[in-house]
Amino acid sequence: MTHPPGLSDSLSLFDSDEATPVPVPGARLPSYIADHRARLRQRFLDGGAAALPDYELLELVLFRAIPRQDVKPLARRLLDTFGDVASVLSAPLPRLLDVEGVGPAVATELKIVEAAAHRMARAKVLRRHVVSSWAQLLDYCHTVMAHREQEQFRVLFLDRKNVLIADEEQARGTVDHVPVYPREVVKRALELNASALILVHNHPSGDPTPSQADIDMTAQIERAAQALGLVLHDHLIIGRERELSFRAEGLL
Repeated sequence: MTHPPGLSDSLSLFDSDEATPVPVPGARLPSYIADHRARLRQRFLDGGAAALPDYELLELVLFRAIPRQDVKPLARRLLDTFGDVASVLSAPLPRLLDVEGVGPAVATELKIVEAAAHRMARAKVLRRHVVSSWAQLLDYCHTVMAHREQEQFRVLFLDRKNVLIADEEQARGTVDHVPVYPREVVKRALELNASALILVHNHPSGDPTPSQADIDMTAQIERAAQALGLVLHDHLIIGRERELSFRAEGLL
């Protein structure tokens, strides 16, 4: 899994968040902050994520990036800006850095959590039979794509037994368009010795209804795949709350 474009370049010059006071050797964490953090960690250990509202879950993530400061205002500011935890984690790096109080250390911590979530979801579907793990596959697609602010196009490559052998991002675009090249899609399938494909892309608007461009692009890829003996199983469009299947809608 790759890091967000420009992450290392944007953060390489910094070792800590600008909002974090320079630690004084031997200084202790103020007691009211230390007590709050200890109580929050214990509630998480006792009840899991369900025991915490979104802003407190974000606080736990921010503790490591900002060790000597009350992070509750920043957690609330992030939620006010992006809406929910998933949208905070998937926010583009420049937009994160535009939020008051977010510096390189905070942005890095958030992107680490996002990467871990993606890898956990991916591990549940890779090398698994797609039909028997369809629910997990949809969960993975939603985790990786539902809260992105730009369109992303992915291809899931399957072997002859419909086992997922590779999941690759093919392109990124704008808020309402992503460039897709059918020739490159089928070429990559042949390189991986895949037998079937599932196309996946997101609609940042939240509405998974396909556009005419989506329908035309899918038809082009299907024709290219058929010419080379490949099967296009489905094209999934991921919205904020639900997904749309071309196969289920009779578009394939």
